[in-house]
Order: sequence, then structure tokens, then C-alpha cells
Amino acid sequence: MRILDSIGVIVFFLFFGGSVVGQHKNILILEKGNPNEPSICINPKNPAQLVAGCNINKVFYSSDTGKTWQYDRLTSQYGVWGDPSITVDTNGYFYFFHLSNASSWIDRIVCQRSDNGGKDWSVDTYMGYTQGKNQDKQWPVVDPKTNMIYVTWTQFDRYGSKSAKDSSNILFSRSYDNGLTWSSPLRLNKVAGDCVDSDNTVEGAVPAVGPNGEVYVCWAGPLGLMFDKSLDQGSSWMQEDKFVSSIPGGWDFDVSSISRCNGLPVTVCDLSEGEHRGTIYINWSDQRNGEKDTDIWLVKSEDGGETWTLPKRVNDDLPGRQQFFTWMSIDQTTGDLYFVFYDRRNYEDDKTDVFMAVSKDGGETFTNFKISDSPFTPKSSVFFGDYTNLSVTNGIVRPIWTRLDQFDMSVWTALINVDSISTSVKKTEIERNLLSELKNSPNPYSDRTAISFKLRKASKVSLFIYDSVGNLVSRYITNANYDYGKHIIILDNEKLNLASGMYYYSLKIDDKITAKKMIVVEK
Repeated sequence: MRILDSIGVIVFFLFFGGSVVGQHKNILILEKGNPNEPSICINPKNPAQLVAGCNINKVFYSSDTGKTWQYDRLTSQYGVWGDPSITVDTNGYFYFFHLSNASSWIDRIVCQRSDNGGKDWSVDTYMGYTQGKNQDKQWPVVDPKTNMIYVTWTQFDRYGSKSAKDSSNILFSRSYDNGLTWSSPLRLNKVAGDCVDSDNTVEGAVPAVGPNGEVYVCWAGPLGLMFDKSLDQGSSWMQEDKFVSSIPGGWDFDVSSISRCNGLPVTVCDLSEGEHRGTIYINWSDQRNGEKDTDIWLVKSEDGGETWTLPKRVNDDLPGRQQFFTWMSIDQTTGDLYFVFYDRRNYEDDKTDVFMAVSKDGGETFTNFKISDSPFTPKSSVFFGDYTNLSVTNGIVRPIWTRLDQFDMSVWTALINVDSISTSVKKTEIERNLLSELKNSPNPYSDRTAISFKLRKASKVSLFIYDSVGNLVSRYITNANYDYGKHIIILDNEKLNLASGMYYYSLKIDDKITAKKMIVVEK
């Protein structure tokens, strides 16, 4: 039983870490030309320099850490057909990768290089050309020790084909010479996918580099999330791909008012000098908790991808709302993980905010916070693309996303105030009018915990307990009369018999509801 179904009233949640308007200043980059599928990159050697791009041929550059932007159109002798992905090397050269559309539609992956912060694009090369086949969804990474550039992508025998004779595969190429030339592609996946561009297609290959030059990549496909690695700069790879996690419901799913949605994985590795150095992280979204409850997930490996943790949920709201189009980046100076995603936790309808999350303890816990100044409502007739994006370096955090107002698309970033994240609080209606000082202590607990709260007027109180996926565990108190003032309710685990894990206690005051997390641990 889901929380919203069982209670049957409008739920007002208490969100910790929620941003107030203006706390993370929103910056408009472009509001014309139907921009979507944005990408962004900060130059770690000169963080004032940023380059961004979006479909199909739009490129932006900033020389003041993203406060202001210049706009241009990208051209290539091989044509420009979207899927922008951007990286920067140790020389400060930016690389803009995209699909082609010249002699044949998406017949190769194109690389263009700028040596002056995105103002001009002099180098124009390509990889993966195979006559008659289609190349799609490429992502790059640079090894900061060697300046080697690695790129992975999906090759379709024939894009959209439903024939069993046609398949999709994950390809890899590298450049030793700052993008001037590219190696012949290698196939990484052992089990091919189909060409339908859905759950049984292999896609989402985002490479990462390890501290000793390892190359890591994960993708989604018919077997779930699969992982491969190279210990020799991509010359050879594992004999068998490693299974990471299932993707219940598949990576291609529906979210209302979105024309197409996916939960494809993003992979990063910690290169910092912190305690989590060398840890590999994979981030994605899926609908294991139901079609109306898309969630953001994270797994990690601390042994080079040999073993993986169980998925942890990144979004910290109550079950029953949609979070989708996730991206992850890591601050390589601190090891802090950052995530950006669309989020509907605050609304009953399809109104959508942009949220971020940060983990400062190696992906064990997450602080969520809202970054968009106002919500927007997508329309399924307007294409949003397949991803958001995010770049982080030395405490400078720059997400990028698109939004829709009426029928006008626009692309935005935000100047994230990292110092405010842990202290920002969004107050809800129940806090302002009915309730204050809600908490339970101790938390975590094993035997008993005390839930304390203060009522601003006499009210009817109900207390329900839910598990981490929204199943009703206990109606602990139902419609009891409580006077104005402070109250304490003792949760006794001998009565509840809760196993170790995360739960939510939901307090209903008259017809308003709030909820908070609690952790039960073994004695």
C-alpha cells in the first residue's frame, strides 16, 4: 500500500535541505531555439572558464564562473546532430563531442576542440565511422595524469530496427594527441542489445578514469547494469562483463508529461586524496517502486569493480513522487558527490522542480536541496531530450538543465552556494500553522525512541509508520485528541517488531500530514 493511496489526502512534506528562492542564483543561458540535452564543463585549471552546449548545435562559453554567457552555433564539416558532451584536458583545451549529419545521418562521433575557452573550434575530427551503421550517445573522459582522452558510445547496426539480425554494442576509442586522431573502435560488451532504442538496447556508456590510469565504464541493457574495465589505457578489457545491478522496469520508462524518459547510468571514480580515493560510483534512475515513483539510485565499488553495494536511494523524500533525468559528478579535490535531477516531491500534479543532492561520506548519506527558483510544467508534445548535466571542481558546482514555460524552452545553470546546503530549510504549511519541534530521539535506535512535537492548537493526531518503499507498517495512533502544547510519543520496538532499516513516521495533524525518517538498528 502506497502512502498517498492509504491516506487519501493532500500531503505536505517537511523537507530538510530545501532551497529558498534566490539561495542558489539561477542563471538564464538561452531562451530561444528549443534547447535541450544540455552539457556543461568547468576548466579545473581555470575555474572561471566554462563551456556548455545543447541540441542541436548550440555552444556557450563563460569567463566568469558561469555568471554570464556568450552564445554561438557550432559547425562541422561532418555536420552537427546533437547529443552534446563536453570535457576539458590538462592543457585547458575544451572538447565538444556530438553526432554527425553530413554524408549520412549519425554515421560517426565528431570531436571538436577549442584552445581558447570555447570561443573558436579549430580541430574537427571523428571516430567510429562504419558505413551503414549509426553511432549514438557518446561520452568522454580525460585522464589527468596522461591527458589521454577516452570516449565510449553505442553503435547501432541500424537505428530503430526491430530485426533480430540488427544489434547494438558499446564501442571505445581513445586519443593520444589532443583529439587530432582516434584509435580504431573496440567493442566492450559481450552480450549485444537490440536496435529499438529501449530497455534491451545497450546504452548509457559514460567512462571514468581510476587513480592508476584504469578505465571504467558501465552501461544499461538487457542484462541490467553491466561493467567493464581496462588496466592498460583501453588496449584490453575484461573477458567477462561484471553484473552491477538489475534495473526493475528497465531503463526506458514513462513519466507523465515527458515525451521520453530514461534512467541511463553515469559512472565516476574518486581521484581525490580523501579516504574514498579509488571508489567507483554508478548513478541511475528506475521505477522499481512503481510507475508513479521513479527514484534516483547509487551503487559503489571499493575494489575496482569486482563487487558492488546494494543500491541506495539518493532522493530523500517520502515514496510516491517522481525524480528523473539524473546526472552525477564528483569534486576531485574533496571526493564529494553531487547529483542533479528533476523532482516532483512538492506537488500533486506534474509541476517540476530541479533538485540536487550531495554526499560527503562516500555515498552513504545524501542531503537534498532545491535549486530552481520556480517550478515548471512539461508537456509531452515538447521534447526535453535525454539528460541533464553537472560539472564540479574545488567547491564550484554548476548544474545545467532545461525548463518549459508555455511552449518556450530555455536552458539554465545555477550558482550553487555550497556553504548554505547543510543549513537551508524549507518550511511547510503544517510547520507554519499547526506544528513545531518535530523530532525523534535517539535516531538511530534499537529498543525505543521518543517522538516529540509541539502543537499550536488542540488537534486530532494520527501516527503511522511506513517502510522505506511506502508500505504501511503500523497505525500506531489514530485520531487521538491532543491539547495545545508539547507532547511525546514513545515508539516501542517490542510492540512494532521492526527489523533493522530505514522507516518513515508520518504525523497527521487534523487534515495535514508531515513525515520524517528514522533508522532502526540491531541491539
